[in-house]
Amino acid sequence: MIRGRNMERVEKVMNHQTFKDIMKRIEKAEIDRVFCKHGISHLLDVARILYILVLEEKADIDKELVYATALLHDIGRCEQYEKDVPHSDAGADIAEKILKDCGFSKTECELATNAIRVHSDKSGKGDLFACLLYRADKLSRNCFECGAIADCYWPEDLKNYCVKY
Repeated sequence: MIRGRNMERVEKVMNHQTFKDIMKRIEKAEIDRVFCKHGISHLLDVARILYILVLEEKADIDKELVYATALLHDIGRCEQYEKDVPHSDAGADIAEKILKDCGFSKTECELATNAIRVHSDKSGKGDLFACLLYRADKLSRNCFECGAIADCYWPEDLKNYCVKY
């Protein structure tokens, strides 16, 4: 199989200069962070879990869009750390530019940016895709192996004490 053949637009996201630059800024900002980080491992965990949830829900959402959205869902963390703005809003704006550059349609960009904009909102105000992104983001955390679990600000009912996906 040729590398990137099935998910060429996802490869474009991962190789997009803005994505790479921002991921470096996030990594630098989180260097001393003891709680969950927002690096590529987290993003890919969210992508894989989100894709499983999409399949379980029989949602008609393209695999590339699932992965691209998950890869970009925390891209606004740099703005949160540097300018103290909500990462979801900043991330949706950054993601829109990257998605357009990588060949996603206007409809796909809207679906992704809406999900990113509300992915931190547990009230479920978003559409199905946004709700699934919220769940995947939370399910991706391996609280059961975290050394900082006692100091974690997450409510007990959100902490993952076992593998679910």
